[in-house]
Amino acid sequence: MTDQRRAGSGLLEKVDPERHFIDSDGGEAAWIEVIQKMDEVYADLVRYQVELEEKNSALEEAQRFIESVQQSMTDVLIVCGINGRIQQVNRALEEITGKSAGQLVGTQFGTLFEAGSQRLAEQFPEKIRSETLYDCEVNLIGADGKPAPLAMNCSSRFDHEGRLVGMVLIGRPVGELRRAYKQLHATHNELQHAQQQLVHSEKMASLGRLVAGVAHELNNPISFVFGNMHALKRYGSRITEYFDALHAGVPEAECSKLRSDLKIDRILGDIGSLIDGTLEGAERVRNIVQDLRRFSGNHREQPQRFELCPVVRTSVEWVVKAARRKPEVVLEMGEPLAVVGNKGFVHQILVNLVQNAVDVMEELAAPVLLLRCFREREMVIVEVRDNGPGIPQENLMRVFDPFFTTKEVGKGTGLGLYISYGLATDQGGDLRVANHPDGGAVFSLALKAA
Repeated sequence: MTDQRRAGSGLLEKVDPERHFIDSDGGEAAWIEVIQKMDEVYADLVRYQVELEEKNSALEEAQRFIESVQQSMTDVLIVCGINGRIQQVNRALEEITGKSAGQLVGTQFGTLFEAGSQRLAEQFPEKIRSETLYDCEVNLIGADGKPAPLAMNCSSRFDHEGRLVGMVLIGRPVGELRRAYKQLHATHNELQHAQQQLVHSEKMASLGRLVAGVAHELNNPISFVFGNMHALKRYGSRITEYFDALHAGVPEAECSKLRSDLKIDRILGDIGSLIDGTLEGAERVRNIVQDLRRFSGNHREQPQRFELCPVVRTSVEWVVKAARRKPEVVLEMGEPLAVVGNKGFVHQILVNLVQNAVDVMEELAAPVLLLRCFREREMVIVEVRDNGPGIPQENLMRVFDPFFTTKEVGKGTGLGLYISYGLATDQGGDLRVANHPDGGAVFSLALKAA
């Protein structure tokens, strides 16, 4: 221990040099540690400040984005507290009411509505506790004092803890909705009209291809009727000559000879069959004309019960007799098969299917057309099969698409199968296609059994 005089005093203090060194060294280390801590705290403060500024900038950007979206909305937006006081509105409401957001915020939202709609609006705070309200038609008080009808939706608004804190009302002007519905209705009608015209045009195109076959179908019964009528005319002249002789009082012997010369007895025996044949030919012409009218008509018939097999035969005869290369036709039709549907539409479908099959086999040396009709549970199936090359796998799912065709330009519109599919489904039926294991394509038309 040594004696040292304390600086600035006359007192002596005993100082331990070793202890003084330790205290001095420890104090310096402490100060260094404090300074380091201060540096760390300052760095953290700087970092927090940067993060805070970034988050604040992001919040401001989000706020501007939300505000721009709200102001761009054509629908009315009203945000209310659970007590019904308005907390936020958008420009659409300002334009309808003629009031600014500053005038609206803090007021009761019920004051925006006319008296008739206020009673409904007053129920919103209670109803949103259990349900969301959709398309409530209400009237706001417009800037000109006139009612402004809205289709209003009202939903609940919750805070971050899931507590109900208010409601959000979104309304679209009913006039705008009505205009949209009117335009939609007009477009729908135009589409239906275009579809009907499309069906009719395809029918007429098919009929044009079938004219030769139909003409042949009409020629047979008309020729039969024409020939019978000539025979009846000759018979009528002879019968008239014979009766004139009887009325003139010609002797009986001469009348008997005249009866034999004019072959009156044979005429009387033949006239019944001539009349029956003529009636049969006329009925055949009438049926063909009815089929033509039904096929080419642009009106919708009510579904009715009819026998399918005669329609199948008529369709095949029309197409095959007009074909350049006539295929061998094999019909497999057993018991009478009655179906329920539109006879004209079924006729059109079958003509399209048979025509496609004949077109596919046009270049074959021995074309064969096979049609099979049978009942399968509650449906009657008509299969139309050809012995052509079949349909490529990638096209099987496209054959019923509108305007899809593999024919050359000018030989097909690509609408026949598309329209046929629609006509089949409209009657509660179905139309499918597949490649047969033995070659060729097979189309299956399913119709409701009677």
